[in-house]
Amino acid sequence: MGLLARIRKEWFIIGIVLVILSAKLQPSVGVKGGPLKPEITITYVAVSLIFFNSGLSLKTEELTSALLHVRLHLFVQSFTLIFFPLAIWLLLQVLSLTALDQWLLKGLQTVSCMPPPVSSAVILTKAVGGNEAAAIFNSAFGSFLGIVVTPLLLLLFLGSSSSVPFSSIFSQLFMTVVVPLIVGQVCRGFLRECLERRKPPFGTISSAVLLMIIYTTFCDTFSNPNIELDPTSLLLVVLIIFSIQLSFMLLTFAFSTRSGSGFSPADTVAIMFCSTHKSLTLGIPMLKIVFEGYEHLSLISVPLLIYHPAQILLGSVLVPTIRSWMTSRQKPSLLLK
Repeated sequence: MGLLARIRKEWFIIGIVLVILSAKLQPSVGVKGGPLKPEITITYVAVSLIFFNSGLSLKTEELTSALLHVRLHLFVQSFTLIFFPLAIWLLLQVLSLTALDQWLLKGLQTVSCMPPPVSSAVILTKAVGGNEAAAIFNSAFGSFLGIVVTPLLLLLFLGSSSSVPFSSIFSQLFMTVVVPLIVGQVCRGFLRECLERRKPPFGTISSAVLLMIIYTTFCDTFSNPNIELDPTSLLLVVLIIFSIQLSFMLLTFAFSTRSGSGFSPADTVAIMFCSTHKSLTLGIPMLKIVFEGYEHLSLISVPLLIYHPAQILLGSVLVPTIRSWMTSRQKPSLLLK
């Protein structure tokens, strides 16, 4: 394979490296209030574009079928909002015996209490060719559920409580997730024949949007003065976060592929991403509300600021491997038909 063909095939991985380097060199461009205005272009435009794109590309019958896949939804929501926080709490009982900063450890617990994101899990599931409709439902439903459940979990595990502006967060989610998805489905009804004939590059569009999200996320990470911690503690937290993500991805993979699970390979992909990803978009505002007045809020926020780019980076790197696995699993089933 020639160099140009290799670049064309691996353009997304190359893109990830380039946007991270760009964010490191000039983080001020993509931070909140910077020239790119990510508080508008990412929070509203990019997320809306992702779900409009999904609504336009998804067959209505696939979306309807996904809504009825109750076992999958129960698995994802139970894992991310019950098992995840409990498992991290147990892990922290061990880590609390080490020299790691206790506020960083509290930050790890807050990460576990967060709802799934409304963008990265959907894009990565789509990039692999997994059950995108199930990913959309669980990301959106989990985010709505998290608005109520996350403050309760924080109260349970950390003893912090505060009034959360449910109405404003609900309205933002409704406008950036539900409305674009419905508009995309309506447009698909009028453009179905054209879309099936021309086959627009929906996956490429979503991947390009994800690169934009990665860029602005790393701009925030690199420009945040609160990341200036003891290098050893910071490195350990990064290693712990990657270990947690990889372990939980393997765990959800093992459970969803065991005999008798009833999940297809495409379902497994959606489960792996939706169960292990956590929302920065909802998470940071929630932390600022729940821990208002805490002098250690910056340290508590650090693990979430690391977890978000880490989940996108790890998921993106694993896309080719997961896609190969799913393709190999689907071939035998197609032969049987």
